Amino acid sequence: MSEYLVYLVEDEENLSEVLKAYLEKEGWNVRVFHDGDAARDVIVDKPHLWILDIMLPGTDGYQLLKAIKEEADTPVIFISARDQDLDRVLGLEMGSDDYLAKPFLPQELIIRAKKLLNRIYGTTTQEQKKIDLNQYTIDPVGRTVVDEEAEQDSLVDLTTKEMDLILLLTGDIGKAFSREKIIEHVWGENYFGSERAVDDVVRRVRKKMPRIHLETLYGYGYRILSS
Repeated sequence: MSEYLVYLVEDEENLSEVLKAYLEKEGWNVRVFHDGDAARDVIVDKPHLWILDIMLPGTDGYQLLKAIKEEADTPVIFISARDQDLDRVLGLEMGSDDYLAKPFLPQELIIRAKKLLNRIYGTTTQEQKKIDLNQYTIDPVGRTVVDEEAEQDSLVDLTTKEMDLILLLTGDIGKAFSREKIIEHVWGENYFGSERAVDDVVRRVRKKMPRIHLETLYGYGYRILSS
């Protein structure tokens, strides 16, 4: 996928125009918002990526991040000129996927955004086949899971991280993945939180997809078995 929808929330108009130009050079569809209230009104659009300044008129970046994550687990990059360490820690704890401290080069934002988009949505093509596993149909391209046993083939409501975990483990059935590898794939290399986050996502996946044989390898990690 190349035509991503990116929402940029930045109250500095000159900076926002520069960043918008760089983002559009990548072929992405970019909308700019100069205050948090205007951005909050369009959370239901569910763009592929949010880029949020923390200090905003009206609804600030923290409030906006919370509202975004309550709607959907859409990836978010925080940008801020305030206390870098504090903002980075608070942002990541609240669910942001990456953080950039001002001032930064626009190209650095592009690199971070590309890496995040590729990790979340992949560089997949339509040639990838759907995976049929225990009456679940997993679509790596559409990033959906359909429960074939449910009435009218119901979609399983998975968050971004739950979907990332499923795609990682079902991409190589039977292979054991360490917690460190899962964190790198699902949260990214910059994640520094507890490995318990992996266990929490696994627990939620098991609840939502009870027929999946998601096996715990104690002291190491997880794997999915075909039967």
